[in-house]
Amino acid sequence: MRFLCDEMLVRLARLLRAAGYDTYLASGGEPDTGLLKLVREEGRILLTRDKQLAAAAPESVLIEGRGVEEEAESLSRGVVLDWNFAPFTRCVMDNAHLREATLDEIDRMPASAQAGQGPFRACPACGRLYWPGSHVRRMGERLEGLGAPLRPQA
Repeated sequence: MRFLCDEMLVRLARLLRAAGYDTYLASGGEPDTGLLKLVREEGRILLTRDKQLAAAAPESVLIEGRGVEEEAESLSRGVVLDWNFAPFTRCVMDNAHLREATLDEIDRMPASAQAGQGPFRACPACGRLYWPGSHVRRMGERLEGLGAPLRPQA
């Protein structure tokens, strides 16, 4: 499954990326016609709070609720979703597939992260570094609350 989140669903897009889903996040002011074209061309499911936009796309889910947990629950009611799909394999900021971090990149991580067992990853697009620290633990707990138990993939 591939998703397209409208600009109002930034936190949901990042949560989906953390779960491993290819999730395009619309930028501010991106025209609806362009979003609908992208949904059709790339076979994405449109996620939106906009009733008119949702009605214009055959593959769409109208997201209800406030806060990312309520948004995720709303999505789960509209689509059968595995929140343990491919955890922590995408950059939450730009959607790129993460790659194994180089030794130089690992050297730039905090000493506490380097002392861990990994996996250590890097985003090839933005250079952001990822390791299984407290943020991953908190995000894993959030995803676990939405579905199956979650663990970083090696």
